[in-house]
Amino acid sequence: MNGNERKMHPPYYAVIFTSQRTDGDNGYGKMALAMKELAAKQHGFLGIESVSDNELGITVSYWESLEDIKSWKDNSAHKVAQDKGKKEWYKKYNIRICKVEKEYSFPM
Repeated sequence: MNGNERKMHPPYYAVIFTSQRTDGDNGYGKMALAMKELAAKQHGFLGIESVSDNELGITVSYWESLEDIKSWKDNSAHKVAQDKGKKEWYKKYNIRICKVEKEYSFPM
């Protein structure tokens, strides 16, 4: 998690965003940071985890409800980022939304 997360107790929701990037940054890094900061201020946001290499990026954001996810998807600044992603930053991506029923961690 990134330090902006709130305590999560199942059930909650995860949005799994997997992507393959185009070449070059083209402003992506700056926008990604701005979107993480903006998401952290949204109602129902619980946290975010993200990893990437040259082949695949995976970002998982956590939310209290499906309504909170929909509000984030419809956020005007997020829509600008989505449009730029389709036009400039991604070769392809996939979004999956899951309900987290149980959670385990180590150390406990």
